[in-house]
Amino acid sequence: MENGTSHSLQDELDTQDLLHGNVLVFHHLMSSLKSLSLRCACGLGIPAALHRLGGSATAAAIVAETGLHPSKLPYLRRLMRALTVSGIFKQQPSPSPAAAGNDDTVYTLTPASRLLVGDTPSSTMSALLSSRPEAGFAMFFRLEEWFRDGGGGGGAGTTTLFEMAHGVASPWDLAREDDDYNRALNEACVVDTSFVMDVVLRGAGGDVFRGLTSLVDVGGGYGAAAAAIARAFPDVKCTVMDLEQVIRGAPVDGGVVQFVAGDMFQPVPPAQAALLKNVLDCWSDDDCVKILRQCKKAIPTRDAGGKVIIINTVVGHGPNDVAVRETQVLYDMYIMSVDGTEREEHEWRKIFLEAGFSDYRIMPILGYQSIIEVFP
Repeated sequence: MENGTSHSLQDELDTQDLLHGNVLVFHHLMSSLKSLSLRCACGLGIPAALHRLGGSATAAAIVAETGLHPSKLPYLRRLMRALTVSGIFKQQPSPSPAAAGNDDTVYTLTPASRLLVGDTPSSTMSALLSSRPEAGFAMFFRLEEWFRDGGGGGGAGTTTLFEMAHGVASPWDLAREDDDYNRALNEACVVDTSFVMDVVLRGAGGDVFRGLTSLVDVGGGYGAAAAAIARAFPDVKCTVMDLEQVIRGAPVDGGVVQFVAGDMFQPVPPAQAALLKNVLDCWSDDDCVKILRQCKKAIPTRDAGGKVIIINTVVGHGPNDVAVRETQVLYDMYIMSVDGTEREEHEWRKIFLEAGFSDYRIMPILGYQSIIEVFP
């Protein structure tokens, strides 16, 4: 109280600050609708319909192409408008002046929505169309409950958000119990890996594999990364090591790579280089040190070309873009559900040194992810 009047924090802000703060809070509140709208558009096949229509079409043409009932046309316009504002599609006025009064805006594909087209969808589309969405983001409706739970997170024997939602500690535990989920999980990894490795091998990232004679892909799933490397560099002998439950479901690839059942916390097959793609962010610092020590035992000295190649996020590295920065920290929130973490450079450095490595090099060339070469 001051001079008999109440005083609030809002009184300290001018009108523009109040309005901006209100918009920012409301924007965050509504942001979940962006992902739900995108999931809806993919489920309806809108990106593929636009592609079949030559890359651009009116809402009415999209309704006809996707087989939606004509009564949904005004609602589809609103869905497309939302996804246009968020950058998934673009829009342009109708080329026909006579149609302008009918609001027949023409919608076009963007680089983002082109990733959602095709018989073999990108990893993003695979996630959006997952038959098990409850294994993805729905568990975050219990995030506050998890924070208030005294046994939540922080080490062995504690409850993860994933466990609170599903009764098992991690997706890998669920995969051991559910063959369908195991297959879906590994097939989604194949799609993501195929996309990432195509980008890596067509650009400067491919140089990290040049000159190698052998490579072991640790936790390599169905072998998509190793197969891509073997095709690009036929002289590199590639081995994939993963759990038995994963290896037995791996497709026959004509002997391009060798599959070995094993545990990354146990001895790793020897090779000149070890690859860890999107593995270490799923584990605690202590577990990462253990995994890296096994990899270090499997490779030769640096003078003999020995190294570990990591594909993962390095928070703060990459393009200075809001979407990149937000993706890094939001994915860190997502991986927190299994007690994993996306690390900043100083956190990676600590792990490397503790595992006995002497040097590393970060190549921030994969959008929100980086390639890290770690040397013994």
